[in-house]
Amino acid sequence: MEMHDVLAVILGGGRGSRLYPLTRDRTKPAVPLAGKYRLIDIPMSSCFHAGINKIAILTQFKSVSLHRHIHRTYTRDIFSKGWVQILAAEQTHESGDWYEGTADAIRKQTLEIKSADAQHTLILAGDHLYRMDYRDFVQQHVDADADISIAVQPVSRQDAPSLGILKLNDENFITEFVEKPQDPAEIARLESGDNPDKPLMASMGIYLFKTETLLHMLSENEGSDFGRHIIPSAIESSKVKGYIFDGYWEDIGTMRRFYEVNLDMASPLPKFNLYDPEHPIYSRPRFLAGSKLQGGSLVNVLLADGCRIQEATIRNSVIGLRSIIANGVTIERTLMMGADYYENPEEVGEWWQPGKPNIGIGPDSVIQGAIIDKNARIGRSVIIRNLPDRPDEEHDNWISREGIVIVPKNAVIPDGTVI
Repeated sequence: MEMHDVLAVILGGGRGSRLYPLTRDRTKPAVPLAGKYRLIDIPMSSCFHAGINKIAILTQFKSVSLHRHIHRTYTRDIFSKGWVQILAAEQTHESGDWYEGTADAIRKQTLEIKSADAQHTLILAGDHLYRMDYRDFVQQHVDADADISIAVQPVSRQDAPSLGILKLNDENFITEFVEKPQDPAEIARLESGDNPDKPLMASMGIYLFKTETLLHMLSENEGSDFGRHIIPSAIESSKVKGYIFDGYWEDIGTMRRFYEVNLDMASPLPKFNLYDPEHPIYSRPRFLAGSKLQGGSLVNVLLADGCRIQEATIRNSVIGLRSIIANGVTIERTLMMGADYYENPEEVGEWWQPGKPNIGIGPDSVIQGAIIDKNARIGRSVIIRNLPDRPDEEHDNWISREGIVIVPKNAVIPDGTVI
């Protein structure tokens, strides 16, 4: 199968309310990941590794940061085949509405999809963490002459009530779909895998259509969402194939999962391998100097470029680009996203001077179980501790979600603050 016959459409995400305040100033696929990447880099990298050279990214909510990242990272030169396009929601003579769902977003870009002149359209989410060879996915789809193929993952009975469950027949064609089944008898009836620990097949939200089939279904079915409307209808009238993917995959849909997935990458044996030499994750080249450490202790730390760390103790944490950490700081189980820029040396005062702290973490501060977003200014002797059963709450400069303290982008935490 020639991959130039495949158009990849990456859904740029909606409000991402469950990741607020990380999505206060940016759309979900633009949220930083693992110290130096963004979530959108995951599907983009898989597309490039598969040889897919026609990529469209649909955006709508708080998309400036995502647009900037795409422009700076994935610009193709005039000698490259294919293109990377951003298709923002727009008013037309036919419609003045925003994207109302995954299927509605694709429907509103029908003209652009037709103009790509691709036989198959691969629809991807911009906020999942996995590494898949789309070439195998496409080849199975073509060999089976399927109208639609859906990537599915084996899951346990306990996980089924929170997922869309698909039942496969002996040839892995999908015969039934139930969104978030709750009845144990119904869950048992949907079992179609041979792994007793994971006997059910969950949709990963990754769809491959014959483009002709996609356009026909979107014109015939007015539903706004693939999972709730288009796919259930298609199973009754079309050949829908299941592509079983048993590798690592995470839908980073909640603050707790986002936090845990990032910290796992700092562990000795992470579930997602960032160091695969054959399939690297691409991102924006920043040309930063190496990180400088002036002492202290680091244990299980994922450290990005351009950091300056004095005598600090850091354990089980991710330290992002351009992070500045002063003497006597202790950081544990924390995701620090770093900074977008270095402050002008002429404007940077000593940590102990009164007024607004510098970007970074000031002397003698203790940070445990937190997410520190970019450009945050944390003063001297600040204490942020991980409290069991901490309720969700929102303050001017910090927010608690699912037991995790989040310091939003550009927030200022004054000297001596205790959280």
